[in-house]
Amino acid sequence: MRAEGLWHASGVVLVRSGDGTAVYVHLRAPDKDVYPGTWDCWAGGVVAAGETPAECATRELAEELGISGVSPVPLFVDVYQDGTIRCHNFAFEVRWDGPVVHQPEEIVDGRWMPLDELRAWVDDPDSPFIPDGRQGIREWFRRYT
Repeated sequence: MRAEGLWHASGVVLVRSGDGTAVYVHLRAPDKDVYPGTWDCWAGGVVAAGETPAECATRELAEELGISGVSPVPLFVDVYQDGTIRCHNFAFEVRWDGPVVHQPEEIVDGRWMPLDELRAWVDDPDSPFIPDGRQGIREWFRRYT
């Protein structure tokens, strides 16, 4: 799909603390095929055949961060295009104060980040933040803060 530049859909989830003041950010594994070794604030992935974006978001949240038993709330759809990466990111949000368990094949580190620090980080063009995630969280900040 990416090799051929095909449009696809992804379900992505922003994980906020229960009080809404912090977001969980994570470091992508250095061997990921797309944007390796970058930080992201969205858990997510490609919508599988026969799957809705909400089902994808729920599945990816459980796989990548070990978070289950929550219902992602729909936010917006963010269209991203960069070379052969062409995607409609269906964005969702959850509130979570429980444990976070990384999928070691995909995530090597993570932590909670206050919203003001996250905004400063994504506004810094030199920060090692994933490009589509940067675009998505900027849209989130524009709409919700």
